[in-house]
Amino acid sequence: MTESSTPASSALAPETTGAEPTGAAIRRGPFRVGERVQLTDERGRMNTITLEAGGAFHTHKGFLNHDAVIGLPDGSVVTNTAGHQYQALRPLLSDFVLSMPRGAAVVYPKDAGQIVTMADIFPGARVVEAGVGSGALSISLLRGVGDGGYLHSFERRKEFADIARGNVETIFGGPHPAWRISLGDFQEEVVKAEEPGSVDRVVLDMLAPWECLDAVATVLAPGGVWINYVATATQLSRTAEAIRADGRFTEPDAWESMVRGWHLEGLAVRPEHRMVGHTGFLLVTRRLAEGVAPLIRKKRAKTEFSEEDLNAWTPESVGERPVSDRKLRRAARDARAGRQDEA
Repeated sequence: MTESSTPASSALAPETTGAEPTGAAIRRGPFRVGERVQLTDERGRMNTITLEAGGAFHTHKGFLNHDAVIGLPDGSVVTNTAGHQYQALRPLLSDFVLSMPRGAAVVYPKDAGQIVTMADIFPGARVVEAGVGSGALSISLLRGVGDGGYLHSFERRKEFADIARGNVETIFGGPHPAWRISLGDFQEEVVKAEEPGSVDRVVLDMLAPWECLDAVATVLAPGGVWINYVATATQLSRTAEAIRADGRFTEPDAWESMVRGWHLEGLAVRPEHRMVGHTGFLLVTRRLAEGVAPLIRKKRAKTEFSEEDLNAWTPESVGERPVSDRKLRRAARDARAGRQDEA
């Protein structure tokens, strides 16, 4: 079953030429009714508001009229009724991803950046992804492939697809011409939707990517990149061993990234006490030409999984928190509301 975004106009976007990339117009120019603005006070505390004519942002220290922000250039400083100042900026992609409505855990910006770069997501690329979640990675992939590219996203749950669609259309100001989203199991649906060897890149964010070996090998072009995002070391190990045993891919590489901010104040320059540590592992491999055998690694230890291991791959066993249907419906409503605010 396939669901495609339907065209919609955006009240936010000014008149543009046909050459204007999707979503670019609403990222520049003065603040407009319906768009999100990030307000940062003197203490560095942030709040994100959606501008409404006649609206107001209230705190215990006075209120700020939205009309005082509408029409100002990005990067302005505004003052509320009590004299407190705010720095007004458009939220960056990283800000939007971490605050948008969600039903599933999002792919963090640090990992999305790694995926776009290390999977070589280029303008015009044909990409398929599975495990859409709330659409965070889809947004980065769409920015990578551009209007002339192609991204086909597969999601098993309609609720997640609705949330992702709302978030994607919010940040781009409407449907993206390169995006198609389908409901169903990736390994079954992708071989029906995509011609053999027609896909440049495959991106999987799912519990058991090793189950998709045949499907990926079928649709991925020779030399194409397959990148996986998994949460645990046991998932990472089994995926790597399955790829090696399959024989149609190069030797997989795996890594994780960690981000630690720094405190900068005069001579008090030191690492922050908190950091974004482990969020997931990335594992990348490439499709070999048909009939070509992979190079055999020397001194590689053999690894076997017991029947107990093979039956242990459940969301609960790898630490995924169950998401209630009620929470998903609420997140989907919030995502749709964000899309409608900007329509």
